[in-house]
Amino acid sequence: MAITAKRCACRLVLEQQHKFFRQLARSCYLKVKEEFKNLDYETESEYTFKYSDLQTTLCDPSQLRQKPEVADLKFGHIFTDHMFKVSYHKDLGGWQKPHVGPFENIELHPAAKVLHYAIELFEGMKAYRGADGRIRVFRPDLNMHRMNNSAESAGLPTFDGNELIKCINRLIVVDQEWVPHYESSSLYIRPTLIGTDGTLGVMSSNSALLYTILCPVGHYFGGAVRLFADPAFTRAWPGGCGDRKMGANYGPTIRVNQMAQRHGCQQTLWLYGKEQQITEAGTMNIFLFYVNELGERVLATPPLNGLILPGIIRQSVIEICEEWGDFRIEERPVTMDEMIKLVRKNRLLEMFGTGTACTICPVDSIYYKGQLIRIPTVEQKLPLFVKIRKRLLAIQYGHIEHPWAVPIE
Repeated sequence: MAITAKRCACRLVLEQQHKFFRQLARSCYLKVKEEFKNLDYETESEYTFKYSDLQTTLCDPSQLRQKPEVADLKFGHIFTDHMFKVSYHKDLGGWQKPHVGPFENIELHPAAKVLHYAIELFEGMKAYRGADGRIRVFRPDLNMHRMNNSAESAGLPTFDGNELIKCINRLIVVDQEWVPHYESSSLYIRPTLIGTDGTLGVMSSNSALLYTILCPVGHYFGGAVRLFADPAFTRAWPGGCGDRKMGANYGPTIRVNQMAQRHGCQQTLWLYGKEQQITEAGTMNIFLFYVNELGERVLATPPLNGLILPGIIRQSVIEICEEWGDFRIEERPVTMDEMIKLVRKNRLLEMFGTGTACTICPVDSIYYKGQLIRIPTVEQKLPLFVKIRKRLLAIQYGHIEHPWAVPIE
């Protein structure tokens, strides 16, 4: 009993001491916080940069480039006069002050992590000059959410998406004359985040550069495309990063795309697993519009299960079709075997891809195991893909007032 009583007394003393030191530590923290609150120190710089700190340096007149004719636009080849940049340095407190300045080359250390371990990510957005002359950006909040998810996966710093949207809007205002005046074209926006630490070793980067460049673009594809499908090649797998917009997801696809071109195809239809699940078409999400065994029309697209990118246009197509309520919408795995059976039974009506670059792109055939499978997408009297595309373009170019098309004031 005596030993038990002593143990209880010791425990009580230790608990009191622990409580005292916790209170003392908190008291010191509050005093330090009070002392530093009036200093010019950005306590949130680790978390995000701020639009209010944005500095702008305009090009000299001699640096301004000649703007191309719309007919001469080729995707990703011509860039505007200015760009946005903001650096991150963990040792300097995190995010530094953002800056809009003349378009220029980027200097990197030869050991920069982006060059050796592909520690980088990017986004794709568009700005549209509307029928009323106003410039609108399409659903930028979704791009910011996706970009931060990619940053977390790459071990790169995240940021407040609203702050980047405001900085990008400022960049677009500076280069607003580069936004095409024709509805067959738009201004492509490419935010990019790279790890810049000049050290070798597979680990997170303590330094990073976030930048955005702009380029006027026309149509990505001229019309319907033919896809190349081969189960020997896989773009993504469960537990990987196939649902993140990282360059490492795209570089390895070039060799397969070259094979596709040798077979007269424009893009690759990526398959996964023994079931040969349809996942993506090139850089696009994929949709199938068909009639099921009950005679119901169904729009099906692969689910967000980690194998595909959560596309902004993909989500918009689903939401538009849900609003119409004219047919069933299913987010589920679709296999090549199922698709071929639908074709043979004349129940597959349409197949189309979606993405920021192309918006909506019809598919008219698939080269698979030495055979060409024809799909009557463009043969329909009133194709669904055309109806969806018209709706999206009406929103993007301001013919319809819609919260997805955010005007730049």
